[in-house]
Amino acid sequence: MFKLNLKIAWRNLWKNKGYTFINILGLSIGMASCILIFIFIRYQMSFDEGFKNEDRIYRVVSSWDYNDGNQFFSQGVPLPLTPAMRNDFSPYIEKIAAIQNDAGLIKINDAAGKEKIKTIENVFYVEPDFFEIFDYNWLSGNYSSLANPSHVVLSKEMATRFFGDWKNALGKSLNFDGKMNYTVSGVIDDIAENNSVQLKIMLPYKAFKDRNMANWGSVGSNSESYFKLKPNVNIETLNGPLKAFIKKYYVEDAPGKEGHLFQPLSDIHYNGKFGNFSGRIMPKKQLYGLAVIGFFLMITASINFINLATAQAVSRSKEVGVRKVMGGLRSQLLVQFLTETLTIVFISLLIGSILTEIALPGMQNLFNSKISFSIFQHPIILVFMLLLVVFVSLLAGFYPAIIMSGFNPALAIKNKISANTGGLGLRKILVVVQFAITVTLIIGTLVILQQMKYVREQPLGFNPSAIAMVDLPNDSLTTQRFATFKTQLKQIPGVEGVSFCRTAPSSQNNNGNSFSYNGGKDVDFQVNTKNADEDYLKTFDLKLVAGRNLVKSDTTNEYMVNETLLRKLNIRNPNEAIGKMISMGGMKAPIVGVIQDFKNKSLHEAIDPILIGSLKPRFFYAAIKLNSKQLLGTMKTVKKIWEVTFPESVYNESFLDDEINNYYQGEKIMGTLFKVFAIVIIFISFIGLFGLISFVATQRTKEVAIRKVLGASTIELVKMLNGSFLLMVFIANLVAWPLAYLFVSKWLEGFAYRINISIWPFILAMAISMIITLVTVSIRSYKAAKANTVDALKYE
Repeated sequence: MFKLNLKIAWRNLWKNKGYTFINILGLSIGMASCILIFIFIRYQMSFDEGFKNEDRIYRVVSSWDYNDGNQFFSQGVPLPLTPAMRNDFSPYIEKIAAIQNDAGLIKINDAAGKEKIKTIENVFYVEPDFFEIFDYNWLSGNYSSLANPSHVVLSKEMATRFFGDWKNALGKSLNFDGKMNYTVSGVIDDIAENNSVQLKIMLPYKAFKDRNMANWGSVGSNSESYFKLKPNVNIETLNGPLKAFIKKYYVEDAPGKEGHLFQPLSDIHYNGKFGNFSGRIMPKKQLYGLAVIGFFLMITASINFINLATAQAVSRSKEVGVRKVMGGLRSQLLVQFLTETLTIVFISLLIGSILTEIALPGMQNLFNSKISFSIFQHPIILVFMLLLVVFVSLLAGFYPAIIMSGFNPALAIKNKISANTGGLGLRKILVVVQFAITVTLIIGTLVILQQMKYVREQPLGFNPSAIAMVDLPNDSLTTQRFATFKTQLKQIPGVEGVSFCRTAPSSQNNNGNSFSYNGGKDVDFQVNTKNADEDYLKTFDLKLVAGRNLVKSDTTNEYMVNETLLRKLNIRNPNEAIGKMISMGGMKAPIVGVIQDFKNKSLHEAIDPILIGSLKPRFFYAAIKLNSKQLLGTMKTVKKIWEVTFPESVYNESFLDDEINNYYQGEKIMGTLFKVFAIVIIFISFIGLFGLISFVATQRTKEVAIRKVLGASTIELVKMLNGSFLLMVFIANLVAWPLAYLFVSKWLEGFAYRINISIWPFILAMAISMIITLVTVSIRSYKAAKANTVDALKYE
């Protein structure tokens, strides 16, 4: 029976090739988009999975609540926290381990003692217990070797890169940062890309030295702590002990009330408040947004099918009548029509899979991720595709099948089934829904593009253009060469300025500290601290509003502050602050200058109170202002001088404007996705509209011919056929506007600096939808109006 239904389905689809093509085209593009979205969501939802007892693994994170209502969060914890929790939480925690991120120079010599590898790499200082929390696959050695402070563990990739074959790595040695030689004592399998902690070089935590090892007041994002709960212990059980823990180790009347939270492993990749070592965050609301877009794409493609199928119902009325008279049951007819739908959907899936493969490299580049479409590697993709076929087949095919299988056989055989059968009103509602979705996406796309243009053009308060940030070595020997290096850089043609600094004015690497002003108690907010030399203002084109610049000195420490810091201290006149003392971290220094506010983070966040000091040992970068016309040649010279000055280190550079653009990578991705899917939905909607007007024009051929004989002009006939479609699209715009406004308002709330929503994106979306509708419908209407009346009326 199924074979017969399939054969009849194929004949009917071939008979109506035009409508079949429109349905398959719309469904295949919609399904390809859905598959791509699902592949991406599956990849993002797979982060930090696959560990044994992963539901019992948590990360300790930090928070600060200030009296002014501000809250701060960090993935980091104070260095003494882990051993303290190991002791105080022992009844609840099975294992707890600290992990410290660092970077430095790796040197490896060959058998003859000659240097063969010199590279800057990320390393992690890890406690052995970390590997009892996370069960990584050990290829050789074991984690207990990290109890020895002179051992190192490598990933398979690093062991192969350093020593040719990972099997030969055991017992070999490497030098880190010129301080100590480490012996390779273990190799772990490469960690999957979808992991928030990318371990490649693991040093013993015992080898980590820091002056803040016992300081509870210092928190850095490079210091994390993970623990595994004991079986049958609920995380809520730890709330009471945590309060006692905070009371025990922290000062109660501190200006910022510090606390800690226990973040589940499953939340780390999605929570932007804290961050992680991989630097890759994907908020779940963005994934939900993509899922909704995919759903709307399939709804739009399915509406095309429903509209065309119900509109075509009258042309198949005789077939239904004859089959019913010959004894066909309604259930059999229902199965027949659903088989036709299933055939179209299955063909669409095959074409959609081809389109997915074609589009996949572009999506991998957009997200910078190794997204795979392998159904053998990820069987869940095949399950999704099968469910998609079933869902679309029922969504698109069930209602038309019910309508057509319900025809009265007597009326059907006499050809008295009305052209409005199948619900003309429902078709109009579906068209309105389809275009409301389309217009909402168009408005969303326009607002996102407008906001991103605003972000690009927003004054930052400094000039990031053509500034290279070149890494500086930071050991005591190399810092003695800084002055010579700077002098040589200034002599290069094409170099317009050089400043040594800890960070650029705008940076993701920010340090917050408590301080006191003018001999008072600690203020109730934190200050963002930066270190720089006397050329910082000139190089970045920062504006001084009061006082003077920092002076060149090896011993004197002094501060410049920004206007936001003074406002928080309720100082109206910047000159009042000049000469006042700042106490921070056990040091006192005067304020010598006030700088005009500049954007120190992304435009998602407000400007911080900022303090710029002149401590020489804290310089991590040489900021080099370049003449943009001589950029490439100048940077080659800079690199040569750097390599001669610091031969024991590895050169690394980046450009500040590129780093600032990276702040908005998520918005750029969303903007690109909205543009692509808006175009896809517009295309699907309008091919469906073209199919529907084609059918309406065919149904009204005799009416058009009679009106033409009675004197109607071509323009009048086109207006008659176009009128109802333009009205439906206009109503769709009215429906879409409030929905789109709610969506874009919510999205813009994520920016501290944002555009005001104007009427123009809504007007433009209406204009785009109305113009494309007018063009699409008019092409087919004009053809119908210009048809020969004799052909339409010769049998009347």
